[in-house]
Amino acid sequence: MIESGEQALSEEIKSVQPPLKFIAPNFNRFFLQIVQWSLPVLLRFRLRRWLPARIIRVETENVLELAKLYEQFQAGKVRFLMAFRHPEVDDPLSMFYLISHAIPNSAREHGIKLKDPVHSHFLYERGMTIWAGDWLGKFFSFLGGFPIRRGKRVDRTGLQTARDLFLNSNIPLAIAPEGATNGHSGKVSPLEPGVAQLAFWCIEDLQKANRPEEVFIVPITIQYSYPNPPWKKLDWLLSKLEAMSGLETISIEPASKREEIYYQRILRLAERILSEMEDFYQRFYHQTLVPIDLDPSSDTTELIIARLHRLQDIALRVSEQHFALQAQGNFIDRCRRLEEAGWSYIYREDLPSLDTLTPLTRGLADWAATEAAKRMQHMRLVESFVAVTATYIKDKPTVERFAEITLLIYDMMSRLQNDTFPGRPNLGWRQSKVTVGKPISVTQRWQSYKQDRQSARKTVTDLTQDLHKALQSMISN
Repeated sequence: MIESGEQALSEEIKSVQPPLKFIAPNFNRFFLQIVQWSLPVLLRFRLRRWLPARIIRVETENVLELAKLYEQFQAGKVRFLMAFRHPEVDDPLSMFYLISHAIPNSAREHGIKLKDPVHSHFLYERGMTIWAGDWLGKFFSFLGGFPIRRGKRVDRTGLQTARDLFLNSNIPLAIAPEGATNGHSGKVSPLEPGVAQLAFWCIEDLQKANRPEEVFIVPITIQYSYPNPPWKKLDWLLSKLEAMSGLETISIEPASKREEIYYQRILRLAERILSEMEDFYQRFYHQTLVPIDLDPSSDTTELIIARLHRLQDIALRVSEQHFALQAQGNFIDRCRRLEEAGWSYIYREDLPSLDTLTPLTRGLADWAATEAAKRMQHMRLVESFVAVTATYIKDKPTVERFAEITLLIYDMMSRLQNDTFPGRPNLGWRQSKVTVGKPISVTQRWQSYKQDRQSARKTVTDLTQDLHKALQSMISN
């Protein structure tokens, strides 16, 4: 699934909206060819000018595995799904480069003859068209994409479309199993079970159709790095955030102590923001700070993370109270449920045509939609930090990890200032590395899956965990 890096905030929601309709895939080979021809320009123009996190090159690794699978797919021997990491908003172009350029090039080098089109269908999060506009839905549709509603208990239309395409399309599927970006190139978030379940459904559908294809899931990672470490620009950004928070800037010492100083600056910034936010929720939302139970030997970082988790829980409860939802599941689960609850207040499926409403009914509907959008802001703040841990920087204090955390803080500070599309600062040229992992045979697990419901659930869980391990093991930094 492709997920938006920016979300529509309440300032954009001034009135009730018509229901969000499903955007069916309408794959157009001529349109695909135009985009493929335009990719070198898109990599330079879109990533270099429209987005501040610029990409200078895309590197690929182990592409031959996919070229061979495409050959077998086109020969009717296999069906497969590409499960790719989705840490940043730039990922779709990296995947597009892999499929449209790297795979055909690898196939030619090894004498593999592939038929056109070498492409894939893909899922994207329905909210992307909310902040970007309806044009994006049409653009994705022509490229074979289709939306999914993350928060719906069952998005029957989206799932059935995925199931039909997985079984019958002449091109495979690509899905981001994390379900959302987490801003961390070096950490895989918990995976949603939908990818594994789709693969088993495909086997079930193949057997009903008396077809012999083997089903695979291909793990793919995408990572970003800076060829020239942007320490000076990172210092500038941290100084800006410190000033925004009322902190004095710490002077930079010799490079031998650089990582430790940057780490302490981030910790100090985090402490200031947490204190402000804790006071905010206590005073204006009447929330109580539950005492944190930590081992006395815990360090400052562990305390900060514990406070962050407590604050995330409070922010989600403020939203959940508005929508009369119970706090169930982890932070990601709760964010999904809140998103769908908010959309149900904004994109009203229970109303007739909005033009036929009386002024009274329309006014109340607008009020409910505006209030819902405002309450969803609390959830959006939580979303940005669901992957942050106490050891992410300490384990590998690279400039990339410092930059990722600092940019997440910048996003939050921009949202608090009602900057709907903050536009991340440019820290310098980046390069993208796309790595193809060893295909996982789902067919080999079919015997365990088909025994009974309990076995099916366990097999789906085991496959999801194995996919997570595969993705995490492929990350190098």
